[in-house]
Amino acid sequence: MASVTLRNIKKVYDKDVVAVQEFNLDIADKEFIVLVGPSGCGKSTTLRMIAGLEEITEGELYIGDKLVNDVAPKDRDIAMVFQNYALYPHMTVYENMAFGLKLRKVPKAEIDEKVKEAADTLGITDYLQRKPKALSGGQRQRVAIGRAIVRHPQVFLMDEPLSNLDAKLRNQMRAELIKLRQKENTTFVYVTHDQTEAMTLGDRIVIMKDGYIQQIGTPQDVFNHPANLFVAGFIGSPQMNFFEAELVQDGGRYAVRLDDALIELPDATERALKAKGVASMKIVLGVRPEHIILSAKKTRSAVNAVVDVSEMMGSELYVHVNAVGRDCVLRIATVDLPPENRVGFKFGDQLHFTLDGALAHLFDPETSQNLL
Repeated sequence: MASVTLRNIKKVYDKDVVAVQEFNLDIADKEFIVLVGPSGCGKSTTLRMIAGLEEITEGELYIGDKLVNDVAPKDRDIAMVFQNYALYPHMTVYENMAFGLKLRKVPKAEIDEKVKEAADTLGITDYLQRKPKALSGGQRQRVAIGRAIVRHPQVFLMDEPLSNLDAKLRNQMRAELIKLRQKENTTFVYVTHDQTEAMTLGDRIVIMKDGYIQQIGTPQDVFNHPANLFVAGFIGSPQMNFFEAELVQDGGRYAVRLDDALIELPDATERALKAKGVASMKIVLGVRPEHIILSAKKTRSAVNAVVDVSEMMGSELYVHVNAVGRDCVLRIATVDLPPENRVGFKFGDQLHFTLDGALAHLFDPETSQNLL
């Protein structure tokens, strides 16, 4: 088991294409870290630098206390699981899982024990004599993970291992990865563009954009306290709603004016804004779809909205509305709705909704940073 430390890591291709910039991260021993972000943000490149598959342009990479910038991949004691499984088609499942151990000249009896133990852990014992073409996508991914497990490496690296699976299989494999982590109790570095995977798997999440780290924190931290507009919009499903609004002083207290509605802010927000000396200003107001509350009538803090589309999700209703001149989404539990609206709203229906100031996010439109 080992920690992984990245200090001022930078990756430049062809002298002018910067893929990763100023990457600093300390990954603790036995921690599960998830690198998440849109395509092209540098997350897979970072993982490949840890693996030794990409050369580091600048900076230092440590596995444990050892500087490994110039250490060959085979000598880093890491195991990598790829998006496309990378199994040998002419070998059986058993042979695929045993191959790395054979190269290291591990005794045959020990190989057999490790392969069967990993197969049992992953529920693929019955497939050991099959070849990859006879397996489903989920089974092939288990084999790829099993091939990594048998080596008992210091660090597991996983590059979007579930992206080729359908939604049901992805859910099953996420649960399997959580179980695996509990059994193996080793260090994991996991790359994905799927924020649901990031939220459910990671001890901490590293959110990336254009080669830069945007925020590092626990899933709850980045959900409740996004550092900027990018993080706020990336984490959460459906994504956070954003409105052009104004931070004002109302009776000596801060409030948010959104169209003709005035949203009161809680004492904790009041203290934080005063401590930072924030003046009245135009802001971007962010509110998650699940934090919007339907109002039976127009009140001082209610916003008018017109329904565009309703999406029935079973226990929840996603209501797409136009409010304050822009589209936004309300996520409402069907049990909280009047019986006549539990199957949805009609196009053109008039609604009112309110926002809980304690759950509102205030962003500076110039810097995109969270004011709190």
